[in-house]
Amino acid sequence: MRGKEFDHGKKPVNNDGIKFVDTTIRDGHQSLWAESMTTGMMLPVAEAMDRAGFDAIELISSSHLKKCVRELKENPWDRVKLVSQRIKNTPLRLNAGRFSAFDITPRSMYRLFMERMAANGIREARISEEWNELEGWEWKTKVSRDVGINPVLNIIYSVSPKHTDEYFAERTRQAASLKVNRLCLKDPGGLLTPERVQTLVPIVFANANGIPVELHTHCTTGLGPLCCLEAVKLGIKIVNTALPPLADGSSNPSLFNVAKNLRALGYQTAIDEEILRPVSDHFTYIAKREGFPIGAPVEYDYSQYQHQVPGGMISNLRSQLKKVGLENKIDQALEETIQVRADLGYPIMVTPLSQFVGSQAAINVIVGERYKEVTDQIIQYALGYWGKEGSELMAPEVKAKILDRPRAKEWAERIPPEPSVAELRKKMNCENISDEDFLLRWNLEAKEIEEMKAAGAPKEYLTANQPLVKLIDALSQRKDYRQIVIQKGEMVVSLNRGTAA
Repeated sequence: MRGKEFDHGKKPVNNDGIKFVDTTIRDGHQSLWAESMTTGMMLPVAEAMDRAGFDAIELISSSHLKKCVRELKENPWDRVKLVSQRIKNTPLRLNAGRFSAFDITPRSMYRLFMERMAANGIREARISEEWNELEGWEWKTKVSRDVGINPVLNIIYSVSPKHTDEYFAERTRQAASLKVNRLCLKDPGGLLTPERVQTLVPIVFANANGIPVELHTHCTTGLGPLCCLEAVKLGIKIVNTALPPLADGSSNPSLFNVAKNLRALGYQTAIDEEILRPVSDHFTYIAKREGFPIGAPVEYDYSQYQHQVPGGMISNLRSQLKKVGLENKIDQALEETIQVRADLGYPIMVTPLSQFVGSQAAINVIVGERYKEVTDQIIQYALGYWGKEGSELMAPEVKAKILDRPRAKEWAERIPPEPSVAELRKKMNCENISDEDFLLRWNLEAKEIEEMKAAGAPKEYLTANQPLVKLIDALSQRKDYRQIVIQKGEMVVSLNRGTAA
């Protein structure tokens, strides 16, 4: 390894041993940085990550689209294109639950979303169905295959009176019936314990019909790394991890920690950590410079098993509450989610259901009365628009209170339509824009997209870890300056943009 440079020249490692899926540039910053990692922060380390030997690298989810455009002033399609140009050997993954997480979206839009992700470089998709429901898995898997993306089906873990061993055996059999190449035991809330892994993983294997299973868990309760080790002991050969400083906390386990402990247990690991240490240094520099949180192991917190709010949502909820001066309400809101989740029939705390529960809990706390005010999504939930299972299992008195209001009667008279993309384009007066822009327009205002485009293409984030020659070379390629002065001690380097004589 040459100092702290990113090693772009080493060949990928041998694939024998336990494999790793990287989540740093997707779930890592979604959980810890409220999705604030820019494309430019990813680009300097993309090639090194490609050569480290990952089984796959997760890059983006539908929730990133709004954040990219509205706050980062970046085009998310450029993100996929630019990163895929540098990560050529390792499959890039999409986290593909819904296209628009919080709106009832026509299936034609989900298909278009998947088509454009495939066209821009996505090769795999981890597909969630928030109810672990066969019909949802089935049509999403078909779309994924149709557009040339390899589907990985999430079996989402949850804790409640209905999430029994029999439940997970049945849902695993249903997922396996679709004959995908990979299943993923997904634990978004970090709710697994080593003891539960010992009972659950054998059940999943027994019903997976020989399909390989990977593990995706979080460190929200501090047990994520231990769960990874127990899962490997039981036959799991692929685990999802992140690189520090975007590991631990409410994020995924640290690659370095899990790999070290696996080797101590006698397992081989199919990853080149030496390539990745400068990558970790790069993100640590960014965290310190930008004031972003640095992930660290957390103390065990039993309340996580009660409210079950996933890591990514906690990060975003804190960020949103802080902006409106209500950060002090977060503990009360988390406590209220326990009751709201029970009232709603114990939905799995995963997007979008976890947001529905969390938002309603916050409203209950602020208003001081349960369900006096409700969101449109909660009304839709009670009507079955977000899954029949939720509507059927709701507490009857809560369901009656939610539906006994004029707004509910309006929604009850609507049937969610299934229009074509062409019909939607015409309705929104978007017939003359690209598919990528139309997908953005579905979620954002035209003005927001215009402002994003005016900001220009993503710029590579330059850090102090890069040699001066590379720094000067990169700066010379940029056209958004008239003069740049670099000074260290008595040495001064000046770059001036002017017209050649």
